[in-house]
Amino acid sequence: MKIQTIRSNSPEGRHCMQALRNRFAEETDTGCRAAVDAILARVRHEGDAALLDYCRQFDSPAMTMETLRVTPEEFERAQQAVDSAFRETLRFAADRIRTFHERELEDSWMLTREDGTITGRLVRPVDSAGLYVPGGKEGSTPLVSSVLMNGIPAQIAGVQRRVMVTPPNPEGGVSPALLVAAREIGITEIYKVGSAWAIGALAYGTATIAPVDVIVGPGNQYVAEAKRQVMGRVRIDMIAGPSEVLIVADETAEAAFVAADMLAQAEHDPQALAMVITTSEELAAQVFRELEQQLPQLPRADIARTALAARGLILLVDSLEEAMDLANEIAIEHLELQVREPWQWLPRIRHAGAIFLGSWTPEAVGDYVAGPNHVLPTMGTARISSALGVETFLKKSSIISYSRQALVADSVHIRRLAALEGLTAHGNSVAVRVGA
Repeated sequence: MKIQTIRSNSPEGRHCMQALRNRFAEETDTGCRAAVDAILARVRHEGDAALLDYCRQFDSPAMTMETLRVTPEEFERAQQAVDSAFRETLRFAADRIRTFHERELEDSWMLTREDGTITGRLVRPVDSAGLYVPGGKEGSTPLVSSVLMNGIPAQIAGVQRRVMVTPPNPEGGVSPALLVAAREIGITEIYKVGSAWAIGALAYGTATIAPVDVIVGPGNQYVAEAKRQVMGRVRIDMIAGPSEVLIVADETAEAAFVAADMLAQAEHDPQALAMVITTSEELAAQVFRELEQQLPQLPRADIARTALAARGLILLVDSLEEAMDLANEIAIEHLELQVREPWQWLPRIRHAGAIFLGSWTPEAVGDYVAGPNHVLPTMGTARISSALGVETFLKKSSIISYSRQALVADSVHIRRLAALEGLTAHGNSVAVRVGA
């Protein structure tokens, strides 16, 4: 198996770090921009006809406009198709995610001054949100966690209309697990459309699918590019790249744990990034051996092997201080601290989508049941971005109320600034009120 083990201060190590710093520019050029632009143009101008044509071409040949929306009968059949164990786990995960995100809800607030001025901020949810859920191998691997992670924060924010889109299987159906998960969190408007045309429908609207204000959810390069192109017309959660993990480990780390967590990321996608920064040459060698032992046991071994060969990396450093500095430069999606005293090092971390402390905290707990959102910034954007949360579905309006006394007191300053900027009418709108 191919995987690089290099020293951070070597020419190869410096080259790798430079590539990691620049990965946003490299990974956002997907090569599908023209194709997505054409798809969005068709949806914008042809509406439902374009949706149906794309759906029949790529997903379900027998799809009709009458079967495009999930019916109450399909929801009922889905309820019968899932077992009690799934329902238990679904509710367990939903409760954890809901409990965490309820803490994120913001309140409106006001400030008052003695002269009667009132200023403040009014926090309100958007009217509608669209949730994109990938098909998952034609429904055989339903991404239930994506439904919960994207839908629950919108529910807590108070979004009145939450609509889900997901590509159907060839028979025109949707995984029962996805339908049950959606209904569990109050989503009943679901359409069987996928890829860039689904994003176009959510952004521009069609006769069947009304447009939304916010679009969230993971997808392939066509979905990501479509979200990039409609951004501004609607809000999006983020432009996500391949999944990433960086494990900072010292000599106390368990090599089997480190290797398992690298593989957990590598099995996502051939472009996934799984890397280790360690102070221990012995651990690096042990991790390599563990990867060779664990990899053949995975059903998705081919995907993981390709990812590790292309982007897997074990970086040797002289100290944990250096490791933390490099971690901040990389600004990874998932950062694991498998070191002797992980909490001691937490204050050193400035840039990471999510931080996992200690050897008993694999990234997988964050994917499913810990509570924090698993929709995280990738490609180094953790330097400027945060996880998806309730605030993704909220907007803020400023509140300003002056009394006459307050306007008189402030008028000289307002008029002085307006005159400096050459905006005479601005100053006059104050002067006519205060009689100056």
